[in-house]
Amino acid sequence: MRPCILLFSSLILLHLSCSVNSEDPYRFFTWKVTYGDIYPLGVKQQGILINGQFPGPHIDAVTNDNLVISVYNYLREPFLISWNGLQHRRNSWQDGVSGTNCPIPPGRNFTYNIQVKDQIGSFFYFPSLGMHKAAGAFGAIRIWSRPKIPVPFPPPAGDFYILAGDWFKLDHHRLRRLLENGHNLPFPDGLLINGRGWNGNTFTVDQGKTYRFRISNVGLTTSINFRIQGHKMKLVEVEGSHTLQNTYSSLDIHLGQSYSVLVTADQPPKDYYIAVSTRFTRRVLTTTSVLHYSNSHTGVSGPVPGGPTTDIVSSVFQARSIRWNLTASGPRPNPQGSYHYGMIIPTRTIMLANSAPYINGKQRFAVNSVSYVQPDTPLKLADYFNIGGVYWVGSMPTNPTGGNGYLQTAVMGANFHEFVEIVFQNWEDTVQSWHIDGYSFFVVGFGSGQWTVNSRGSYNLRDTVARCTTQVYPRSWTAIYMPLDNVGMWNIRSENWARQYLGQQFYLRVYTPSGSWRDEYPVPKNALLCGRATGRRTRPF
Repeated sequence: MRPCILLFSSLILLHLSCSVNSEDPYRFFTWKVTYGDIYPLGVKQQGILINGQFPGPHIDAVTNDNLVISVYNYLREPFLISWNGLQHRRNSWQDGVSGTNCPIPPGRNFTYNIQVKDQIGSFFYFPSLGMHKAAGAFGAIRIWSRPKIPVPFPPPAGDFYILAGDWFKLDHHRLRRLLENGHNLPFPDGLLINGRGWNGNTFTVDQGKTYRFRISNVGLTTSINFRIQGHKMKLVEVEGSHTLQNTYSSLDIHLGQSYSVLVTADQPPKDYYIAVSTRFTRRVLTTTSVLHYSNSHTGVSGPVPGGPTTDIVSSVFQARSIRWNLTASGPRPNPQGSYHYGMIIPTRTIMLANSAPYINGKQRFAVNSVSYVQPDTPLKLADYFNIGGVYWVGSMPTNPTGGNGYLQTAVMGANFHEFVEIVFQNWEDTVQSWHIDGYSFFVVGFGSGQWTVNSRGSYNLRDTVARCTTQVYPRSWTAIYMPLDNVGMWNIRSENWARQYLGQQFYLRVYTPSGSWRDEYPVPKNALLCGRATGRRTRPF
């Protein structure tokens, strides 16, 4: 794979050519979603392709660009795409999850209108319904800084994306039936990098030059470790935040997370392994790609570099070392550190405890004892049209109940401009990974055992990183601070896809009574209507 220098240059020229207008630039995409044969682990499978590609086409944009993405569903089943890390300011209508959008029926299309407002960084999109994510239809999103906004490192010679994660040979229909019959998923069959198995990708570099690698864990069930044989990695960005530029020999990347590193081709000219392996699993899966020096005449050789396996202490240490670059600009010219999150007193504390109850004799997963059940009408549409009986605010407790698990369409209420402390409490023996749509939050602390108010004494209130997905270690807690500055209906979910599918998710309704477009956009005129919203009207303009 050759670096995308020309692509980046064309993006900048596009942005400059449109800057004479008051409106931010538009970029248009047409995606055709189909079934297709794929062989990621050497076995024929039915994949879900976008424009015939697995993984799907990547998206390149510049801060504040408007993305107009027309999705045509040629599958035999409903389909939706969501955008991991994109915040959809004032516009949860574009989030692409079942609580905000009606599925795109077979043979129909829907056009997303997304602005990447005040965002930079590395993200990805994925199919949000059923177990479609186990069949493909995911891809990389790269949001570049505007031309005059300083970036805290010299322009790299090239920019590569890596979509890595676990994979199953069973197709998504059979995996879904397993879950619906009350079973958890089996252990994965392998790992993929950009849709391919062992040595399936080659990344070509010139000796002496520095390259940017954007790595996302798009898997279903396992954390991964990423490393490059003989090379160090300088961390520069995490999910839209520029970081202190620490150097690592390997990186733990938990489900749903994205990292950017700089790698200098400073070794003798030959080929080197790029290795990905599972973390915190008894049986370790590994896969590789190839870092190829353009002047190399020697293929990869020697053992694949080993990585950490079940050790948690080193992972916690690494997580604590990832810090915000306070002097670097983000999407705007002002330094990231000009937002002093640690000086704001939270208005309230929310504690979320995951669990794995059996309900009606079947395996489910829950948050504060509530296992989420999808309603027949998207929550956002029920809200907009005042349709009763779909959900009720407060059906999601703000603290663990300690009771037995139960089924509920769970929605937690919150007010616009609150500043909340959220504690993720994990009493299970596995690493959890939590994502919040529509937001970037500050990961202020990790700790073992039970969180208490005294745990606040260990918080990082100066330079913790702001991100959208965080891990919680076994029998431990993770605390975050989050300003509720984005009105809408936002999904909070486990990034373990079996747990998410079987109920470990809920929605946060961030509300304002203002009714102003300044705070939230109205329903899109092209919104699909389903369930109890069928037959209603959106708006004429």
